[in-house]
Amino acid sequence: MVSSSFILICSSALSLPNIVASFLFLLVYYLVSFYQKQRTVYKNIPPGPKPWPVVGNFGNFFVPPSVRTKIGDQPNSTNAIEIEALSHQARIYGNIHSLFIGSQLIVVLHGFDLIRDALLNHPEVFSDRPDIPLVTILTKRKGIVFAPYGPVWKKQRKFCHTTLRNFGLGKLSLEPCIQQGLANVKRELLRLNEERGSAGVNLTTLISNSVSNVICSLILGQCFHHEDVEFRTMIRLMEHGLKICVNSPAVLINIFPLLYYLPFGVFKELRQVERDITVFLKRIIAKHRNTLDPDSPRDLTDMYLIEMLAQQAAGEDDSSFTDDYLFYVIGDLFIAGTDTTTNSILWFLLYMITYPDVQDKAQAEIDQVVGKHRVPSMTDKGSLPFTEATIMEVQRLHSVVPLAIPHMTSQTTVFRGYTIPKGTVIFPNLWSVHRDPTLWEDADSFKPTRFLDHDGNLLRKEYFIPFGIGRRVCMGEQLAKMELFLTVTTLLQAFKFRHPEGKPPPTLKERFGLTMAPYPFSVCVTPRGGNKEADLGNSDLA
Repeated sequence: MVSSSFILICSSALSLPNIVASFLFLLVYYLVSFYQKQRTVYKNIPPGPKPWPVVGNFGNFFVPPSVRTKIGDQPNSTNAIEIEALSHQARIYGNIHSLFIGSQLIVVLHGFDLIRDALLNHPEVFSDRPDIPLVTILTKRKGIVFAPYGPVWKKQRKFCHTTLRNFGLGKLSLEPCIQQGLANVKRELLRLNEERGSAGVNLTTLISNSVSNVICSLILGQCFHHEDVEFRTMIRLMEHGLKICVNSPAVLINIFPLLYYLPFGVFKELRQVERDITVFLKRIIAKHRNTLDPDSPRDLTDMYLIEMLAQQAAGEDDSSFTDDYLFYVIGDLFIAGTDTTTNSILWFLLYMITYPDVQDKAQAEIDQVVGKHRVPSMTDKGSLPFTEATIMEVQRLHSVVPLAIPHMTSQTTVFRGYTIPKGTVIFPNLWSVHRDPTLWEDADSFKPTRFLDHDGNLLRKEYFIPFGIGRRVCMGEQLAKMELFLTVTTLLQAFKFRHPEGKPPPTLKERFGLTMAPYPFSVCVTPRGGNKEADLGNSDLA
């Protein structure tokens, strides 16, 4: 039995005055440490806006815009996660500037010169990944995208890239898989268009399913029907999970990690999404293990399991090839390979209904080179310079990952005269490169011809970097380019896209999240040539 004196002591220790005193002590200790760090470790960091105590430059998240305006602040100028805010800060503090989220120092790099210098000339310093609380909770710092830079990451990335190439990544052998999905998209799009009439069709689900299935074929060895309930549920879960992570109060987990465990609201919702995704992926991994034939691997998952067995047989007890790592590798590839490519395609189609003259010109080029009796192929790419230039111009205007995936310094370094401490988060602002008026004439305008020379040949520009640069460049770049090219050319060959009559014109403004996505929009389509069978028939896959 607990003695009454012990209970009395505990009650006294947990009394309100003691709790308040402890809180004040910790707060004062934090503030003293923070400002001492400002004078020592952060003495020569790049300039930037003055941070708030505890929350840093994220403080304005808690202050309504109307209040910030009344106190003379510009609402968009200190929201640390908005592109416009970062551009505003660059105009004030220069192309290399700092800000804080909580006590975490962030350095933002604007412009091609700075980004190239950091990521290409100092890769060992600027290629690490930050330990962001929310990301760490969800990924355990494993996988490919968010894993820390080092020998384990290099080995995992090399294995995955080599394996994916063996299964068709970036090769013509992958075309039939992509075109099979696009044939389904065309049939379903025509059906929905007839069903909904002038209301139009939202393309997001159709495109997302098609793109996801290509990834599934490479890493899971199977394609799902676009109406498969489990598959569609998984796509929605991943989309919803990303939305929660970047566009809800869940972002506060990065300042107060314990919020993740709150039993209500978006915090509870996020944990449920994580559990559901885990069940789905682990069930597929278990199925692969139970049906594995080492002599006949079907996909990346099989190859990974075979590598695990080989390393176990070799007695490599400290191998990074584990069930856990496989789970996070699959999750990384699935999410990263779906969201970015889907949004790139949606942006392209949005521009086609906004600029019908450009759509007409691209379709005329496709008709001349490909015709109407076979589907486009990657072998046509070199003969479709205007179409390719249009794709590139859309990517330039809307970098779907405008700040790349955050980098981190692996050691303290002096860069461009500033001391950047070890563990600093680095944001390479790709958006600033693609909107730089010193590199692009009339940078905010849509001009596909900027990627063509006087003879109509495609121009390659080193400062066009939608997939990033350096050692963390997107591993799926070749696959994304293939899917993007084949999807837009196949759809433009088959349909004329237009905005639904009577509806307000869609905006070209972005929704900022993990990727830069367009706001939802609808399209109406007309089969080109007026012959549905010619547009959608079996000749598609001949």
